[in-house]
Amino acid sequence: MKTPKELRYTETHEWVKVEDGFAYIGITDFAQDSLGEIVFVELPEENDQLNQNSEFATIESVKAASDLNAPISGVVVAVNEDLEDAPELLNTDPYENWIVKIEIEDQSELDSLLDSEAYIKVTEEE
Repeated sequence: MKTPKELRYTETHEWVKVEDGFAYIGITDFAQDSLGEIVFVELPEENDQLNQNSEFATIESVKAASDLNAPISGVVVAVNEDLEDAPELLNTDPYENWIVKIEIEDQSELDSLLDSEAYIKVTEEE
């Protein structure tokens, strides 16, 4: 499983990449592998308010449907519309294919996220 060191992670298998005051959010390699073949992604709308730890999207696979929780709070400034027509991109490369881009509301929330080493330990326990 890939777990890039420059990203931050949640125990519920979302990742965050911070760039120029914005955060890109997606699912981890562990998550996409656990879900199996992803067939649908329900995306939020631009300008939606995300609150840390609240549901913001749903991913459906051949195995199950899973809700995604926002790792941090912020306003959605972009959604990855490619996922509407090709949700399987999350299986191909979950770190290149982000789900939403948000304007970060509270930088301190990033401190509650896991680094790659801590996240790897979480996945080893599952």
